[in-house]
Amino acid sequence: MKFGVIRVIVLLLTFNLTLAVPGAWAESPTDAVKSVVDEVLRILQDPALKAPAMKKQRRDRVKQVVDRRFDYTEMARRSLGAPWRSLSAGQRQEFVRLFGELLEASYSGKVMNYQGEKIQYLREIPEDADYAEVRTVVLRKNDKIPMNYRLMRTDQGWMVYDVVIEGVSLVSNYRSQFSQVIRESSYNGLVSRLRTKINELQRTGGV
Repeated sequence: MKFGVIRVIVLLLTFNLTLAVPGAWAESPTDAVKSVVDEVLRILQDPALKAPAMKKQRRDRVKQVVDRRFDYTEMARRSLGAPWRSLSAGQRQEFVRLFGELLEASYSGKVMNYQGEKIQYLREIPEDADYAEVRTVVLRKNDKIPMNYRLMRTDQGWMVYDVVIEGVSLVSNYRSQFSQVIRESSYNGLVSRLRTKINELQRTGGV
């Protein structure tokens, strides 16, 4: 009898785990975008983090949230294009780091200047089983800014690999700029330009 009870408990636990696993993967692309956007807005609206002395902590918290949902390696790879294939593992790691620093330096200042804008979620467009686009609009007082997130399914869930702002793909825009620099100089010339640009943006606060 005791063995029978234990067996039933084990079977129930196994059944519960089997039911729970799909739930962990049931997150939709829209859920993924909404989770990061809502958390960023919560941080930006937190009165305790609005004091000038809390600026760095506020920025760091936003970065931590965004980093969990943005696939910088995929974004960097797509932004660099064909030259990515010829890079060594070390060069790829360096480029991904620089690309992440470029994004942070370029956009963190704009994010920190949040003025109570609202986000409207329009629709989710599946491209296939592993890719989707979530279309949103940033609502300002007298303006609407279309902002669409392109996501891919990974082992970590749905991850953002591109953002399209007012019809302009962030990845495509960077790829065009990077390709031009490489044509005019070299890949090493691009890396040098990226370092210079990052330093400049960090000095000016990304504006």
